[in-house]
Amino acid sequence: MLEHFHVPEEDQVRVRRDDLERTTAAIFGAMGMPAEDAALAADGLVTADIRGCETHGVSNMLRNYVKTFGEGQINPTPDWKITRETSAVATIEADGSHGLVMCPKAMDIAIEKAKEVGIGAVTIHNSRHAGMMAYHAMRAMPHDMIGYAITGGGAVMVPTYGAVPRVGAVPHAWAVPADKMPPFVLDISSSAVAANKIQLLRRTGAQLLPGLLADEKGTPIMEEQDVPAETRLLPWGSTRELGSHKGYGMAVIGQVFSGILSAGLFGVSNPPGNGSQFVAAFSIDAFRDVSEFKQSMDEFLTYLVETPPAPGHDHVYYAGLPEHEETLVRERDGIPLHREVVEWFDSETDELKLERLVRAN
Repeated sequence: MLEHFHVPEEDQVRVRRDDLERTTAAIFGAMGMPAEDAALAADGLVTADIRGCETHGVSNMLRNYVKTFGEGQINPTPDWKITRETSAVATIEADGSHGLVMCPKAMDIAIEKAKEVGIGAVTIHNSRHAGMMAYHAMRAMPHDMIGYAITGGGAVMVPTYGAVPRVGAVPHAWAVPADKMPPFVLDISSSAVAANKIQLLRRTGAQLLPGLLADEKGTPIMEEQDVPAETRLLPWGSTRELGSHKGYGMAVIGQVFSGILSAGLFGVSNPPGNGSQFVAAFSIDAFRDVSEFKQSMDEFLTYLVETPPAPGHDHVYYAGLPEHEETLVRERDGIPLHREVVEWFDSETDELKLERLVRAN
């Protein structure tokens, strides 16, 4: 994540991963989730924080989840069902399940199918927000598989040339294992920026960067300015001249797979909250020898990072490498939360009669 979106050092309160995960699981448990599901959801959130993906960690998401539980929009004890199934695919009716719980369970089903037939894919409807999609894609890697995950969503992004939001931001995530090199993990929104990054700017008071949002008429905002009150995301590329049709197209195809194929949410066709996702696992062994594949991945990723850097840069990265490096730092030094987020934790745990979040500094 760009430094522009990080918590300013003077506002940072550092916490240890285990402490943050324990408190987050306790809050989910207080919402009525079984202990196993609460722990799974907490792991999904804190994994985002430890990798530096703060847009989908506790800072932005946990308070929203608590609010949504309070409104009865998330079912803490869902009776989810598989409604259609073959040897390779399945469709799940999630009964209002939290996406951070339903997506890992769906990926586990996809993994088992991939063990049998090489590829497994599962669509989900009537679920809720699923957090960082890379978390679900990465679940396939320990099984020597490539993971893929998409989530749909309501209309928050304007189409190319459009004045009004009509499609979701629709993140796509891929996770590819390697041998000695950190895995390739790509988690990208179809919009120019994830909507949660705009919320980070509002919290820190930083300026809006050019090319991220449209104004109230749908015109791309191409100069730095204060963050507007309304979030109208632009597709990645920002303008047609810079390739916004590509991000727009990725959002549409993502909503086909995660929304229409699952009989779930796309655009504004269904009530807010009726989330939908798509997860898939590809068994490397079904295609070629696993050790040879991982060796080739190491060679390819090493080839990328050894690219001579352009002027003004000292290093070339690939998707997943910055997150790997950030994980090492945050495991050592703690996760930097904004002081306002820690104050929210204190207020919430006091209200729920839970132990307060432990600070590392």
